Amino acid sequence: MRVAMWSGPRNISTAMMRSFGARADTVVVDEPLYAHYLDVTGIEHPGRDAILRSQPTGWPEVAAQLTGPLPGDPAVHYQKHMTHHLLPVIGRDWLGTLTHAFLIRDPAHVVASYARVRGEPTLEDLGYPQQAEIFRAYGGPVIDAADVLRDPAGTLSRLCAALGIPFDPAMLAWAPGPRPTDGVWAPHWYSAVEASTGFAPYDPSPPDVPARLRPLVEAAQPYYDELAGSRTP
Repeated sequence: MRVAMWSGPRNISTAMMRSFGARADTVVVDEPLYAHYLDVTGIEHPGRDAILRSQPTGWPEVAAQLTGPLPGDPAVHYQKHMTHHLLPVIGRDWLGTLTHAFLIRDPAHVVASYARVRGEPTLEDLGYPQQAEIFRAYGGPVIDAADVLRDPAGTLSRLCAALGIPFDPAMLAWAPGPRPTDGVWAPHWYSAVEASTGFAPYDPSPPDVPARLRPLVEAAQPYYDELAGSRTP
């Protein structure tokens, strides 16, 4: 079972990777298209040079790795993907060999969080159109980050059932610290996850979206609503 979990930024995607990584039958891979994304776009991200050295920059090589044989023949290969990394230049045929799942988050919360680390995100930065594209083409279970934080056991049980794999209670807790499977960008972004031992409590506080970015929330909302309407029951 090759599970491609598609998420936008400022979500709980790394915590989800920790959750699946806690399963004894699973190996995980962290954002395998990141180096390709940086190479093609030329965007400056923290640790850019190290990222480019750590992964293939050609998407065909990445696709071959994600669909080819794996050492140890694990039951589940969990692939943490950022939707905005799936650039238009990337072929899509190989995606048909994967089992897709989708981690969504309300755009107002995403934009409020993103604005604190990058002042002027675009709709493409947030990955909502790309996420909808993949969902329309391949389908798959959809879970909302808010539901995971409110009820980790119930939401993950439903996700596993939809994927056709057994739920493992080990997914609810993990040891703190880094992992050898973390991307080389972990020192720049993963401090909170490295300190965690499970999913954080749900925070019901309303998001503080800057006025200038409210049109961005409105642009992202239809994509979110489309996937949210298909959340795994």
